[in-house]
Amino acid sequence: MIANATGLSKKKVEQLIATNNAILRENLMSGKAVQLQGLGTLEVKAKREREIVHPRTGERAVVPSKNQLVFRPVAHIKDELKKI
Repeated sequence: MIANATGLSKKKVEQLIATNNAILRENLMSGKAVQLQGLGTLEVKAKREREIVHPRTGERAVVPSKNQLVFRPVAHIKDELKKI
């Protein structure tokens, strides 16, 4: 779709997207938030270790801490999604 919309070759578009993805990944892995103009922000958030209880058995378990990729859309997209 991008190749058709821009007139660029599919090969060139694939190279651009691969380079873009590599740069986004590099920034996210280094702890930087990435703003996608007109869409929102991608960032890595740390989730703390927590304890859970199995509802049937009552058995307690610890869920280890982990990093999670979070997307926060810009306000106008949130508003548009509410209308769907």
